[in-house]
Amino acid sequence: MATQAEAAAMRHALALAVRGLGFTSPNPVVGCVVIDAAGRTVGEGYHQRAGGPHAEVHALRAAGDLARGATAVVTLEPCNHTGRTGPCAQALVDAGIARVVYAVGDPNPQATGGATTLRAAGVDVEAGLLEAEGEAANAAWLTSVRRGRPHVTWKYAATLDGRTAAADGSSRWITSAESRADVHRLRAECDAVVVGSGTQRADDPHLAVRGVEGARQPLRVVVDTHGTAVRPGARVLDDAAPTLIAVAADAAPVPSGADTVRLPRAAGGLDIAALLAALHARGVRSVLLEGGATLAGAFVAAGAVDRVVGYLAPALLGAGPAVLSGGGITTVTEALRLDMTEAVRVGPDLRITATLATKEH
Repeated sequence: MATQAEAAAMRHALALAVRGLGFTSPNPVVGCVVIDAAGRTVGEGYHQRAGGPHAEVHALRAAGDLARGATAVVTLEPCNHTGRTGPCAQALVDAGIARVVYAVGDPNPQATGGATTLRAAGVDVEAGLLEAEGEAANAAWLTSVRRGRPHVTWKYAATLDGRTAAADGSSRWITSAESRADVHRLRAECDAVVVGSGTQRADDPHLAVRGVEGARQPLRVVVDTHGTAVRPGARVLDDAAPTLIAVAADAAPVPSGADTVRLPRAAGGLDIAALLAALHARGVRSVLLEGGATLAGAFVAAGAVDRVVGYLAPALLGAGPAVLSGGGITTVTEALRLDMTEAVRVGPDLRITATLATKEH
């Protein structure tokens, strides 16, 4: 049974882990805290970048000799394989750690087995402490491993009556400068930002991260079935970040000359599952969907939305485009039910974060 000190250490380890969001992909985010017999922290660390030392290594280095006989509290089961770094399970054994408590088991078949290795070496192991919180912190990586596709966050901005633009098409700016800055934080945490041809034509978006120190730029993706929306000189074609244009297999050559991927068609556009598979093959583990109502509807219809982040401005328009179009929903019983995980003020706006609710059987 985990102690109060271990629970407190796990909460801190989770806070450390999320510092790695946007830097560790295609690897998970992980935090580790080493505590002594009295519950005092003697070392801590987190996985800072792909290819760099894992969280356990940082924490053990910080703890030094104090790691012997101590407890390591880790957000993910210590890895059991040698890649660009050595196995963390063995590093914990070598450091003399007496007990390991972790939140989430490692589902990666190439890395799992750390708990078995630890127990075989005589280390006391406990799994599942703050498991739900650990799952949430690593949602993108866990989705990619378990489902073989990137984790998708659909972000939108709207008025309180659900309008993303006015009747004349104007949309700048519905939400505040604070909300727009917060969106750049979301971009910085994701591997790819995706929009559709309608947004590309209407807004000529840039999609790169601005104002986030040290941010790694995401892949900019335009879903352009016919290959005609991204014209030479478009803002997504500058050198601020890489760009990929997704077009239909039978589309004409893209006039911009940008990097393209050709995908099968589906009703009304491209096959969303094929798009996500293509992105996953390129190392994309998390997607921020910023497209308009039509593209959002296609992702919803494909069952490919994992999280929704809505920025609601205290304003009313009365007419204009709605947040979502289609999605395969025709009646209330088919509504996409969500579990709200957060509601916070961002400047004058309200940011609501929700995940898909588990369907009752």
